[in-house]
Amino acid sequence: MINQVTLVGRLTKDPEVRYTPEGKAVANVTLAVSRNFRDQSGEYKTDFVYCILWGRQAENTALYCSKGSIVGITGRISTRKYENAEQKMVYTTEIIAENVQFLDRKRKEEETAEIVQTEECEM
Repeated sequence: MINQVTLVGRLTKDPEVRYTPEGKAVANVTLAVSRNFRDQSGEYKTDFVYCILWGRQAENTALYCSKGSIVGITGRISTRKYENAEQKMVYTTEIIAENVQFLDRKRKEEETAEIVQTEECEM
């Protein structure tokens, strides 16, 4: 049996890293992935896919990527359920990332360096 997914899309917000009590890095990101076909009204739709990154991939993604960055993620689909505050079962589907590729030409650090250089030149 195979459980593997590959996605390419844009981050919907800046990644933020948290750490588990054991010290393991984790980041939750949402990837906006455009469909490659039109719906009945002739428009392209976008899916917003929730992904979980662990360890160095979480830290590196937060360091080098920001909102709007294009990334490729390969991983596996995970589904789970839990009971919410209203005592109703909630089912979630998410991608557990196994590999993250940064597909933008510029990195977050380079953009920051360009801004600093521009500000220094204007003074």
